[in-house]
Amino acid sequence: MSQSDDIENAVTAAEQAGHGLHPDPADPRLLRSALGQFATGVTVITAREADTGAPVGITVNSFASVSLDPALVLWSAARSSMRHAHFSNAAAFAIHVLKADQMAVAERFARNGNGFDGLAYCLNGDGTPLLEGALARFECVTEATHEGGDHTIIIGRVVRFQTATSGEPLVFAQGRYGSFAERG
Repeated sequence: MSQSDDIENAVTAAEQAGHGLHPDPADPRLLRSALGQFATGVTVITAREADTGAPVGITVNSFASVSLDPALVLWSAARSSMRHAHFSNAAAFAIHVLKADQMAVAERFARNGNGFDGLAYCLNGDGTPLLEGALARFECVTEATHEGGDHTIIIGRVVRFQTATSGEPLVFAQGRYGSFAERG
């Protein structure tokens, strides 16, 4: 038997020995629950509406660094979101990494939240709405978009960023908000 046959047999044996569930599009809550075991930070992404230019925001936890050189980040916008078109077509956007005490901000931009109603913000040179008080903020221009199942993956080139000098991150896991606890 060749080395490639040995590898193929080992892979087959490992797959057959595996236990667990298969993703089922008819019942996505099981997979969602399993994914929810991974704690993430909480961000609010802001941009301008495609048609009116009004400020628009959305709470997401699908944020990640892609590259330091060039400075690239990504996040994923659900196609089912009523705000999807605004973000997937935006030339620029800002990512706000929220502090532990900013759960109310996260809820403002979640489904059925108040969004920008009554909230103070300013605009950067691109006209992107910026929120104050975030743990970190990344001002981006859209580098690329990619279709990824029921989401659009949006890659942004970071053109400016800022970091708070203090504060703990707002964390989301198992369907709940929380905070980071340091080990002593």
